[in-house]
Amino acid sequence: MPGVTAQVELLSEVTDEVVEAFGRLLPQLSRSARPLDRAAIAAIADSPGNSVLVARDADGLITGTLTLVMFRIPSGVRAIIEDVVTDDAARGQGVATALTTEAIKIAQAAGVKTIDLTSRPSRVAAGRLYEKLGFGIRDTRVYRYLIEDGPARA
Repeated sequence: MPGVTAQVELLSEVTDEVVEAFGRLLPQLSRSARPLDRAAIAAIADSPGNSVLVARDADGLITGTLTLVMFRIPSGVRAIIEDVVTDDAARGQGVATALTTEAIKIAQAAGVKTIDLTSRPSRVAAGRLYEKLGFGIRDTRVYRYLIEDGPARA
């Protein structure tokens, strides 16, 4: 894709660099997310069905991450893309495009039937990107049950 300079790789080893990158990137995605230490990141990356992707800029700096979760259910192999984050300093440089495109390739190779993702309506640019990459808006409801708080409140 023209203008995309990010190189995407599957996270294979949790280094100090990776811990630093998650410490920098995760707060840009969620104000409520707790910081992750090396063991927590390794548990995510090593979890069966998870593919944690990282994007690097031309200087090798990690500028984004995405987690692809694949699972088998009676109706087929499905996938969800979660926690896509691009460093504020790298926005508009094709990082999310590169990450999502690589996640789609991995899912296709695994025989995935569908890939879902969610994005807040306020993230207009992200919505445009996902639609440009072929994702469509589903006519469905998303429900959430908060374990630590009991039944979800409206």
